[in-house]
Order: sequence, then C-alpha cells, then structure tokens
Amino acid sequence: MEVDARETIDDAVDEYTQPADAQETPPVGWRATLRYLGPSVIISATIVGSGEIILTASLGAAVGYGMLWWVLFSCWSKSIVQAELARYVVLSGDTYLRALNRIPGKLPGPRGEFSWPLALGLIGFATGLTGLGGLIGGAGQAVVILFPGFDPLIAVAVLAVIAAALLGSGSYRRIETVMLLFVMTFTVITVCSALLMQGTPFATRFDDLVSGFQMEFSVEFAVLALAAYGYTGVNSGEISAYSYWCIEKGYPRRIGRFDDTDAWRERARGWLKVLRTDIWITLLILTCATIPFYILGAGVLHAMGQTPDGGETLNALSNMFTQTLGTWSLWLFAVGAFCILYSSSVAGLAAGARYLPDYLIELGFMSRSRLDLRLAIIRWYGMIVPFIGLGLYVGFQRPVLMVTIAASYAAMMLPIQSGITIYLQHRRLPAGMGPKWPARWLLKVTFVVQLILAAAVIYFAVL
Repeated sequence: MEVDARETIDDAVDEYTQPADAQETPPVGWRATLRYLGPSVIISATIVGSGEIILTASLGAAVGYGMLWWVLFSCWSKSIVQAELARYVVLSGDTYLRALNRIPGKLPGPRGEFSWPLALGLIGFATGLTGLGGLIGGAGQAVVILFPGFDPLIAVAVLAVIAAALLGSGSYRRIETVMLLFVMTFTVITVCSALLMQGTPFATRFDDLVSGFQMEFSVEFAVLALAAYGYTGVNSGEISAYSYWCIEKGYPRRIGRFDDTDAWRERARGWLKVLRTDIWITLLILTCATIPFYILGAGVLHAMGQTPDGGETLNALSNMFTQTLGTWSLWLFAVGAFCILYSSSVAGLAAGARYLPDYLIELGFMSRSRLDLRLAIIRWYGMIVPFIGLGLYVGFQRPVLMVTIAASYAAMMLPIQSGITIYLQHRRLPAGMGPKWPARWLLKVTFVVQLILAAAVIYFAVL
C-alpha cells in the first residue's frame, strides 16, 4: 500500500537534483522526445563493453551455441530494475546513494549511522576499479593490434592520460557527445561482422540457433556464465549509474518538487514516458551489440577450440573476424574492440565520479548544499582514477580475470538492488505514481531469480 507522499518525499529536496522553479512541460511526439534522450547513450557505452566483447564472446567460445538463451536472459531480465529504480529517483529527487541510505538497518560510522547497503556499495566500488583496469587494459591491447610493436603498457598509460583529460571537465554534454560516436561505431561494426560471417564456413545454421534455446547450462563454466550474467546487459553498477545520468539530463528538475497537484502528476507521467523511451533504446542497443558477439564466439572460437584468457585475450578474440572475413578485418576488429572497451572505461569512470561526493555526503563528511565541492570532486576523480586502473592492470595483466572479479560481485548485488527498489516504491512513491501491476510482479520475479543466481555465485566461488 502506497503511503502519503507528503510524509516521505518532501524531505528529499536537493538543489543538485531538483533546483527550485525548474519545472518544464514534457515533450509530445517522437521528434520532440528525441532531444531529451541521452542517458541511454552513455549507459550503453558502459553496458556494451567487457561483458560483451570479453565475457559473452568467451562464454560462446567455451560452450558453443547452447547458452544463447542465457545471454538473452542476461540482456533482458535486468532492464525492469533499471526502469523502476530510475522511476523512483526522478520522482523523489533522491540520488541513488541517498535512496540506499533510507533502507532500515543502520551501521555505526565515523560521522553517524548509515544503512548497510552503503557498506556493500563501497565494496562494489572497489571491485569496480578492478574491472576498470581490465577494460582500459583491453583497450590498450586493441591499440597494439592496430600498431604492432607498440608496448602494451605504454598504450594503456596513454589511454589513461586521454581519459583523465576528457573527464577533467566534468561535463555531461561533452561525455554524451563522445559516447554517441563510440556507441554508433561499435554497434554498426559488430552487427555487420556477424552478418558477413554468414557467408563463410563458420556460418550460423538454423539448428545452431534452435540448440541455443534448449535451456542447457554448462556447470563446468558456471563461474564464467554467472559473471556474464552479472556484466551482460545492465549490471548493478550501470543500473545505479543510469540514475545519475537521468539526474544530469534534468528529468527530476523538469518534473519539479512534489506538490500533490494534478499538474505535477501530469508533468511527472509525461517525463516518465520520455524515461521509458530512453530505456527501450538502451535495451535495443545492448541486444544488437551483445548477441552478435556471442554468435561470433560460438561459431568461430568454439569451432577452433579457443577460449580467450591472459594477455593475449584480444588477439584470440580477433579470430572471430579474421577467420571469417580474412586477415584484412583485423583492423576492423581492433577499431571495434577499442571503441567498446575504451568507451566503457570512460563512461564507467564518469559514473564513478558521481558516486564519490554522494558517499561523502551520506557518510557525513560533506554538506549536501556544497554543489561547488561536488563538481570539484567529480573533476578530480576523473583525472586521478584512470591511473589507479592503469596500476591495477600492470599488477594483473589479465583482462578476463579482472572483469570476472568485478562481474561476479555485480551479480551478487543485483538482488539487493531489486529488493531495495521494491521497498522504496512501496514506501515512498506518491499514490498512483508507482508501476502498473505487470511491472510490479515482473520486478518481484526478477528479485527472486537474482537471489538464486547470487547464491550460485557464492556457491561456485567457495568451490
């Protein structure tokens, strides 16, 4: 039962999310809506990255076509959490971490109590840096494919410098423009490559696709499969990051602060339609970029008996192109791989920069009114953390392992995120502004499934 919103979301006012007198009438029609889309582009740059080119292709290489159903399930099952958490954020004016800090169950902290999900988020923040190192390291390997003889560590170091320079501005609009270029490039290259593969001896047959929907699950590669679930489609970090990009795109401020009037509700429903359109675009992009990589991995690498790992991961994955299209396509693969992995690195870094000031606020180290300090932290984070990723890559130099560590923790966080979304919608959304019953039940079913998968991650990790 939804409660009176006056008792719940009035105290969520934050100039960062909902500055005074910033309401705006929602657009009507597709053409008008397009100019207000954008979070989908940035989050797609993060989504279509390590999970697709490294984990999804590696899973296809390991098991063949048999787990195609699993990859589709991984792509589609988490978008409901993305949509419903974003609904809460844009209506309430909470940031993601402020929402987490509203969950019952407090822990003692250096500046007062904080909710237990924040502690789990801090652990995920640390494992995410390992995944970042794997991403930027993979992008460096792609550079070496394009320029043989170039030292891989120097390539990664140069990419870290470029990322720091790009993110030092802290500008949403600049990041959105760069990510649009990357997203369009790697999506077109991936889809075209999978289509061109059909004219080679590695072509996918109808029987292969049918075998992919027989609900097989290879226990031998369970850790890889669970990691692929954690990082394919929107993972827990990307779901939370999406809420910050929605804030910076201006959805909460355009809806305005809750005043329980018909005008507010009409305005809110209009902007929620824009939000849903943005999420559908995310789902379309990630599906178009994910399935071709699985098919390439299953059709080419599995037939060759190759499972990518270690420092030669990108070289092994390049066989998906060179064995089907010829040696000339090595540059095509390298460009696509670079776009995917580097865009994921930059977008992931940009999202991480939004978390840090929020953590400092919720843990009591910083005032919520210090918008100037928030922007300064975002800029400095973007200029420093790329070099932390560089250091982690130098230590590991195994992109698959680094990404698997981050992905496994992300998979364990998913049911917590789903459960929190259900709780917040039930307790804090204005009456009549929650999801319709199909979305409510789908969210609950997703929570149960993700809880089982998280238990599986823990089980196989112990084994």
